[in-house]
Amino acid sequence: MAAQDQVLRDRIVVSRDINHGQPRIAGTRIMVHVILDLLAAEKSINEVISEDYYPDLKQEDVLACIAYSNG
Repeated sequence: MAAQDQVLRDRIVVSRDINHGQPRIAGTRIMVHVILDLLAAEKSINEVISEDYYPDLKQEDVLACIAYSNG
């Protein structure tokens, strides 16, 4: 298993019963596409994990979303 695969498995999950099966950050209901939309809107990783957005997330969660989007 590649290192990236392990990060995605630890950080990004898909559950049919949660968020209609959309990929989300493990342990949350925050969907990957929401984080990617914030980044596309030119928010920095530090802004995304700040009190203004998702203070419970870690930088590694955001990086896992980026890695997930790159396939």
